[in-house]
Amino acid sequence: MSENGSIKVEEVTSVAPPPKARVEDAETAPEKLERKRDYLEGFLAAKPAAPAPGAVGGDLYEAVIAALKDIFDPEIPVNIYDLGLIYNVEIDEGHVLVTMTLTTPHCPVAESMPGEVELRVGAVPGVGDAEVNLVWDPPWSPANMSDEARLELGML
Repeated sequence: MSENGSIKVEEVTSVAPPPKARVEDAETAPEKLERKRDYLEGFLAAKPAAPAPGAVGGDLYEAVIAALKDIFDPEIPVNIYDLGLIYNVEIDEGHVLVTMTLTTPHCPVAESMPGEVELRVGAVPGVGDAEVNLVWDPPWSPANMSDEARLELGML
C-alpha cells in the first residue's frame, strides 16, 4: 500500500528463468542405487578393548570374585557371593574395597566373616590391600541370592 492508502501495481513483461540445478558428481542411475559405504563397518569389525584388570570383567576383578566364591557361610552350604552378601567390589590400583552384609546382625560369624573376607581378598595376586565395609542397609533378603544358590537350597 502506498502512503495515501492506494495499491500500487507494477507490471512486468518478463522474468529471468531460475538457474538450472548443476550436478557436480556425474552419477548414473545404477550407481545411485548401489549401497553406499557403511560407515559403521570399521566400528562393528573392531574388537572391543579388553577391560582394565581392576574393572568389572578384568582379570583382577574376576580373581577377587573367585576368592569370594571360596568363602562359605557356616550355616548355609552356599558361598557368600552367591548368597548375595557381597553388594559391591571396587578396585583402584590394587586397593580392593568390598561392601558386604550378613544375613542378620545376630549372625554367629558377624565378628569373624569380615576379617576372613579381608584376608582372602588380600591374598589374591595383584591386590595390594583389601578393606571390608560391613553394611546393614539395605538389609539382606533371600531375593539377593543367585539362581545357583536357590537351586542348591531347593528354593527353585
